[in-house]
Amino acid sequence: MLDKASHVGAHQSGHNSGVIHSGIYYKPGSKKAQFCREGKQRLIEFCTKHNLPFDMCGKVIVATEKSQIQALKELYERGLENRIEGLQIIDDEQLQQIEPNCRGIAAVKVESAGIVDFTEVCRKLAELIQQDGGRLKLNEEVIAIREEEGNFDISTTTTNLTSGALINCAGLQADRVARLAGHKPSIKIIPFRGEYYKLRGDARSLVNGLIYPLPDANFPFLGVHCTKTIHGEVECGPNAVWALARESYSRWGIKISDVWDAVTYKGFRKMAGRHWRTGWEEVRRSYSKKHFTKAVQTLIPDIQKSDLAAAKPGIRATAVDQEGGLVDDFKFITTGRQLHVLHAPSPAATSCLKLGEEIAEKALRQFKPEEIASS
Repeated sequence: MLDKASHVGAHQSGHNSGVIHSGIYYKPGSKKAQFCREGKQRLIEFCTKHNLPFDMCGKVIVATEKSQIQALKELYERGLENRIEGLQIIDDEQLQQIEPNCRGIAAVKVESAGIVDFTEVCRKLAELIQQDGGRLKLNEEVIAIREEEGNFDISTTTTNLTSGALINCAGLQADRVARLAGHKPSIKIIPFRGEYYKLRGDARSLVNGLIYPLPDANFPFLGVHCTKTIHGEVECGPNAVWALARESYSRWGIKISDVWDAVTYKGFRKMAGRHWRTGWEEVRRSYSKKHFTKAVQTLIPDIQKSDLAAAKPGIRATAVDQEGGLVDDFKFITTGRQLHVLHAPSPAATSCLKLGEEIAEKALRQFKPEEIASS
């Protein structure tokens, strides 16, 4: 196993909100819905077995206006169709019993959501892989891939390796690794930086669990929400703004090649034209703490600007097709002895064990290990 970073979980896996998703949001029948439902239970069992801390604290998804009630009911029905356990539509009085500081007229209560530290999950998985004889090579950025006579010659920044098969799970760089291997993916990864604040001091007591707004059905992000973490913090966010570098977490981090890669892609330009109003609101919240505070106050009115301190951001790999559409599910390419996970969107972290099983099963069907062993 090759990883360009110096430690596991260095990017998306170690920079997310730490939420164990229930699966309520996803299109019934989609891989996201299936993987989340099955993966969540396996993740809970894994954490229990290996003494990794987690808390199934539950979530409320809140309607703040009467005009949102129908959408709230539709979300609840989707959750039932996805067989999400512990769902209930609650009124404002019931919401106050769960989250006394939350403003809303109704909500969907989701018992089967929680929190965990996904960096710790990654570390434990890496430990177990190595205990079972797997090799993990860090600080190895893949720079070239050549397929010859059924084998792959892989060049990294420090060495050359040979393999009988290739599995690409490179996240933010997945489309580029696929191109190194000779593919021309129909999608491109566009990085979005998720910016968070955390609550200071006594303001943390304003949030008991996970408080979410109703999501925008036309955008793959869940809006500014308030979530407690497994380490006792409370985070508010994220903004979702186009990141000017795939792996820079600073607002001012720019990589010209990454910018050029995006702006010369017609799918990005079409997406930007289609969603510019939403994008502008995200940018306003990014550069104005006042506007960010107002977004948080739609859910928790008592949170003040002075209660918010900057927290670590994350970068989300968002796959965009050539027509500017946002790819809404997992996307794989399998050919010969290659398997590429081109897009692993949220809830990939919650679904990690089920996703890993899916990748392994695809690989076994596609690669025929007995042929690899004899090649």
